[in-house]
Amino acid sequence: MGVDLKSQIDTALIALFVKSTKNVLSTMIGVEAKVRKPDLRNDLQPTHDVSGIVGFTGEMTGSVIISFHEETARSLVKSFTMEDYDLKSDDFADAVGEICNMIAGNAKKDFGIDAGISIPNVVIGRDHYVTRLRDVPCVVIPCVTEYGEFSVEVNIKKVSPVAV
Repeated sequence: MGVDLKSQIDTALIALFVKSTKNVLSTMIGVEAKVRKPDLRNDLQPTHDVSGIVGFTGEMTGSVIISFHEETARSLVKSFTMEDYDLKSDDFADAVGEICNMIAGNAKKDFGIDAGISIPNVVIGRDHYVTRLRDVPCVVIPCVTEYGEFSVEVNIKKVSPVAV
């Protein structure tokens, strides 16, 4: 028998990522993100074409993945930077990473615990897989904008602080 991951979902934590995603897209990119019903991802499935990954440290461990369809990513980056970068450009990857960093950082500030975030990593390519913590639910928050769809995949958990 496996662990019931659904019972481990921290709905308040998911709400922070929903709020952060809407806020960052609205204020930094000038686009409204409509959030669909979050769902549990039970198996390793390919994400969209472009993914930004931010890890968590301290009293929070795991990662958040912001995964975009290629055209959605291109359009959001263009709106964010006012530049039309090639998908293989370092500047494109940097912009995707910064969008992910802002979403993760904005949510983190409201955690109420001592947590840090990593420098974002960006993966570009169709049907790529990103591994995650197996003993923690992965909640997928589907989003849609005028530029297309993307998802916020939250796979984090609180951990006890380490005594020094």
